Parts: sequence; C-alpha cells; structure tokens
Amino acid sequence: MRAWSVVRPGPVEEESLRLVEKPVPVPADDELLVRVRACGVCRTDLHVAEGDLPVRRVGVTPGHEVVGEPAGAGAAVRGFEAGGRVGVAWLRRTDGSCAYCARGAENLCPRSEYTGWYADGGYAEYTTVPAAFAYRLPDGVPDVALAPLMCAGIIGHRALRRAALPPGGRLGLYGFGAAPICVRRWRSPREPPCTS
Repeated sequence: MRAWSVVRPGPVEEESLRLVEKPVPVPADDELLVRVRACGVCRTDLHVAEGDLPVRRVGVTPGHEVVGEPAGAGAAVRGFEAGGRVGVAWLRRTDGSCAYCARGAENLCPRSEYTGWYADGGYAEYTTVPAAFAYRLPDGVPDVALAPLMCAGIIGHRALRRAALPPGGRLGLYGFGAAPICVRRWRSPREPPCTS
C-alpha cells in the first residue's frame, strides 16, 4: 500500500515525509484494520514529521484525523461490520487501569499511545486501531467534514461537556481549528455534533 512516512524528521520543506510502499498492516487481536477514506492534517502531525516530538517509531506514518471503513479485524473484535464508518483519533491506547483511566481522564494516562506517533496513522491507504478506540460515525455527514472532529472536535466537545452549560448558555472556543464551527452548530447534548 502507499503511505507517507517520516524518513528523516526535519522541516517538511526538506522532504521529511516521503511517499513509500508499506505492507498492509495486520491487526492485532484487539484491533480493526481500517481502509482510510479521509485524513485531516493536524499541527501535531507536523510536529511528528519535523522532529518537534521525539521519535517513537522510525518511519512512522502520521495522521490521526482518520475516517475510514472496517476492512478486517483481529480475533477478539466484535461488532464492527464492513460497510460502516469509523473514526481514528490521536489517543490510540491506554492502560485502562491507572487512576486517570479509572476517573475517565484517559488522555492523562502515563502509558498512553498515540496514532501517527507510536503506530502508523492515516496518511496511508490502511491503518489499524484498537477497537476500544474506534469511533462509530454517523451517516449523512461527508468524510472530510468528520475527519477534523477526530482531533479538534474531540477537544472542543470535551470543553463543552466540562463547561456544563445551562440551556441557552454560551461558550467561547479559541484556537480549535474546525471545532468551533461544529460546536456552534451543535444544538443539544442529545444530538451528535455537525449533523445539520
């Protein structure tokens, strides 16, 4: 399969990313194989490519704003059918047992792993994701509109939830890329964002 790989961390203008051939990944027992349909570009992907973040995997394929479809699954995965859509985000895996995970703050897990940094991401034809970290996506919203929600959207959604706004309340978001557009259109905590 074709994939963009960080061949040598450095300025992207100096071709730190190169289009290469890689084998289609084989999902682990708890993972989905995802055929990538769209992948957004996040500044964190540039940090990985340019070496601003220390190398976690040599030759990694960045990309953590992924929308795709299940194309295979490990032996322990249930409930994901071909033809559906899933999202793959930055947070790839946690230990599930630390104090942070126990209180729902998985993003602070000291043993967390990240898509496009610890494992190959979505700047490829296929990627893998632990099924527990695959987001089921709604119909009726284009892939390219959903992709940024896998990063900026999750951040904005978390801020909105933590703000505990009363009905009719207001929330200002700054510096979240595409997320404010979606949050502004989100009318109720009972409906998904960006559906209208």
